[in-house]
Amino acid sequence: MCNRYVSPQQAAIERFWHIGRQNQPQWAREIFPRAPGPFVRPGASAAERELVVGQWGLIPWFAKTAKLTYSTNNARSEEVATKASYKQSWLQGRRCIIPAWSFDEPSWETGRNVWWNFRRADGQPWGLAGLWNDWTDKESGEVIASYTMLTINADQHPLMSRMHRPDPKLPPDRQDKRSVIAIELGDVDVWLHGSIDDAKELLRVPPVEAIEAAPKD
Repeated sequence: MCNRYVSPQQAAIERFWHIGRQNQPQWAREIFPRAPGPFVRPGASAAERELVVGQWGLIPWFAKTAKLTYSTNNARSEEVATKASYKQSWLQGRRCIIPAWSFDEPSWETGRNVWWNFRRADGQPWGLAGLWNDWTDKESGEVIASYTMLTINADQHPLMSRMHRPDPKLPPDRQDKRSVIAIELGDVDVWLHGSIDDAKELLRVPPVEAIEAAPKD
């Protein structure tokens, strides 16, 4: 699961994902769960994209309060069609792109937690797959945007399978090691506007040759 990533600045996001200039609240470069972060979602028309700042940690429609007692910053892609917190966003096509220059994952190969940093090998920002929701406070009427980052099983991936603490109770091929899902620039419109079946075709682990990774200093 990803719990820390570095976001590009607003101008870089607007330039790379072809979004018109928008005045959004600023956000910290390093983003942690429940902190504000930027994401790209469909705009008013199919030809438009909107840059939104929301909470990293999706607030589901049924939540009584925006302060959740459980974690929703990551969502298993295999469960989004059935899990209550994400089902509505997935079935209604509320998919988004989460811009990231890099993200961090822990490796336990040495017997202790060593953080690794993951960048794209081509030097471009990641466009990570996510879901979003706008939650309305029934008392104040305030609308709070939020998002979650999708993950996928990476037990067979030569790099991502090395991340995260192993479960001694499970065999090596059933650890359910997780990876983020990268949406390539040419697939952004399909991810944002396509059908559910179209979106499912994009749910895959980034190829190892697309990743530049190393332990953090």
